[in-house]
Amino acid sequence: MNKGASFRVNEEAPRVLNYRFPREERLKGRDEIRKIFNERKSVSCAGARLLSLRNGLPHNRIAFTFSRKFGNAVKRNRSRRLSREVYRHLRNELRQGYDMVLLVYSGAGHGTEDRDTLQARTDQLRELFSRAGLLKP
Repeated sequence: MNKGASFRVNEEAPRVLNYRFPREERLKGRDEIRKIFNERKSVSCAGARLLSLRNGLPHNRIAFTFSRKFGNAVKRNRSRRLSREVYRHLRNELRQGYDMVLLVYSGAGHGTEDRDTLQARTDQLRELFSRAGLLKP
């Protein structure tokens, strides 16, 4: 590369999607989470349940919770990281303006904590978001 060479920005190049998980998309606080558990719309599949509620904001907020019966702390934390990663990649396909709580537990005969992979969690979350009507058409 020549010293002093300049780079041109290709203005026609597609925008790079932002996969960060910013603070405003994290659902925090006992009262906010309790409100979702009390007034929610709930859908479930083997090993997980998604609780959702309209929030009136221009973005979604989500919390990830796990049953204590879901493996040990190491497995729960790994599964939480996987769930966040999948959500970050799927969130551009979701309708906006919802608070969500993802509750992951050991599915009966499903072996959820033993087969906790990125692809399995992606399929699981896509199914839950679809059942809840949160996927964009």
